[in-house]
Amino acid sequence: MSAQPVPLRFGLVGTGHWASIVHAEALASTEGIELAAVWGRNPAAASALAASHQAAGYGDFDAFLAEVDAVAFAVPPDVQAGLAARAAAAGRHLLLEKPIATSEPAAAALALAVADAGVASIVFFTARFQPDVRAWLAAVGPGRWSGAYAIWLGTALAEGSPFNTPWRREKGGLWDLAPHLVSLLWASLGPVEAVSADAGAGDLTHLILHHQGGASSTVTVTVEAPEAAARSEGFLWGEGGWSPMPADTGRPVDALRLALTELAANIRSGRTDHECDVRFGRDVNRVLADAQRQITGA
Repeated sequence: MSAQPVPLRFGLVGTGHWASIVHAEALASTEGIELAAVWGRNPAAASALAASHQAAGYGDFDAFLAEVDAVAFAVPPDVQAGLAARAAAAGRHLLLEKPIATSEPAAAALALAVADAGVASIVFFTARFQPDVRAWLAAVGPGRWSGAYAIWLGTALAEGSPFNTPWRREKGGLWDLAPHLVSLLWASLGPVEAVSADAGAGDLTHLILHHQGGASSTVTVTVEAPEAAARSEGFLWGEGGWSPMPADTGRPVDALRLALTELAANIRSGRTDHECDVRFGRDVNRVLADAQRQITGA
């Protein structure tokens, strides 16, 4: 019987709702991985979350990095970008949240830091780690479709929502929800070569994506939809008819376990490439930043 590999020691950056209910749970229950440390901007919260998973809490980021092989991030994207670059420079592999940053320069700098350090990375575009979505993407394949439509009317800014956070109030659906849809459309229709963007009331955002090969798609997102209007759906269309995107399973911990498993496999094999690595996160970020410039002029 072959010996089991020594578990990879992962650290968690973040102590908020998503960090607690998704990241910590996945890190503590993925085979071959140990949740060893938690760092947060609130050291008391880091210690409390760490204690609930028999890990160590840290308020010093460098001391935290010294105790782990890899880092999973669950903090606002503008915070993530700088800390992740520091972690990469220290030789730590990265599990990143989307978007990887909230500006094109910050995303490019992070991707460069990861490349310079030669570490492995995965960006957690949730649906891309759902088995049913992967089966759908394998079946539809780029080049077979004329276009697509995707909409996500989210309610993150509803009173009492744990997702009603400052960065979402500032950046809206373009940066919170559109990355998921752009990622799926990129994988199903081909790379996005250009985007046209317009805005409606509040944070309502409309995108037209122009894909390599000639297909085009539309995306509509908001995090301010009324509860009664909450909805997420999409489909591809072409000569063969239409193909609906699989629905969200509502089980993000399962998806994150798969992302962590694939990141761990890359770390052990020495591979640094993945279809959802930091370079892909940078490319999606570029689309978002271009759309933002068209809408706001900045």
